[in-house]
Amino acid sequence: MAEAIDIQELNILIRQQSGFISDLTSGMDKVIVGQKHLVDSLLISLLSDGHILLEGVPGLAKTLAINTLSKLISSKFSRIQFTPDLLPADVIGTMIYSQKDEKFQVKQGPVFANFVLADEINRAPAKVQSALLEAMQEHQVTIGESTFKLPEPFLVMATQNPIEQEGTYQLPEAQVDRFMLKVVIDYPTLEEEKLIIRENLAGKMPEVSPVCSADEIMKARDIVRKVYIDEKIEQYIADIVFATRYPERYGLGDLKDMITFGGSPRASINLAKAARAYAFIKHRGYVVPEDVRAVAHDVLRHRIGLSYEAEASNITSEEIVSKIINKVEVP
Repeated sequence: MAEAIDIQELNILIRQQSGFISDLTSGMDKVIVGQKHLVDSLLISLLSDGHILLEGVPGLAKTLAINTLSKLISSKFSRIQFTPDLLPADVIGTMIYSQKDEKFQVKQGPVFANFVLADEINRAPAKVQSALLEAMQEHQVTIGESTFKLPEPFLVMATQNPIEQEGTYQLPEAQVDRFMLKVVIDYPTLEEEKLIIRENLAGKMPEVSPVCSADEIMKARDIVRKVYIDEKIEQYIADIVFATRYPERYGLGDLKDMITFGGSPRASINLAKAARAYAFIKHRGYVVPEDVRAVAHDVLRHRIGLSYEAEASNITSEEIVSKIINKVEVP
């Protein structure tokens, strides 16, 4: 009974504290037509202190989405266009010699912002991609002998174009695993497309003003950590991740030869964190299995290694995650 009362109190607290989510969503809807899943994914990453990798053809409002979000949250936005000739110093910053002071000074790079858009991240070689690793994991950057903390909240949204292979570099597994979510964006619907044409021909982009501060986001993160996850839900999350490693234990023997490696413990942690944030967005103080299922594809699709057999059979990690979710017993 005490536990039930706690959850009721938690529900009331979360309903009170998650009001700004509706303001953020409304603000995004003013500028972005459709793409509800993209907006939800950005909010999940933001509330869970994670990073997001977006894959989609050009022109699907990826850049516009994160730019709009940074304006709604009254924070610093920075865009880095990744190209083959980019250097790590162009991302994190470097030491510059000052003739006036006769000593080296630190020149901070564009990564020193709350929202960093790494545009077309797969166009830069691995050494530039890996310059982001410390920033994404530790929320700090080392330049010369000095280490600098990055501003909070700190969110990296990277985009990659799936249709071009020429002049692109595949992201290393270690880099991809740092992204909490990998979201695949599809084309808008026919009705949404007509609305996009109409708004662009009108020639006036809707303006948005801040609806919350960076401090409010940090407070919301603390409340998201209080969202209740039952032991049965924890078991469900662990079962889903274990099924990516040992599918035969879950009656999915046909997937054994399709997977070279499954999700790491980071997959389990991120699945729990994302499910919590999703519950918070839905103004709920506890996680239900539907929350886990809603975020499972985005959390797991980039954490499953496909074998040659899978590629030869045109089986994607998306299909493997769907099979696992449909097979693993729901609590």
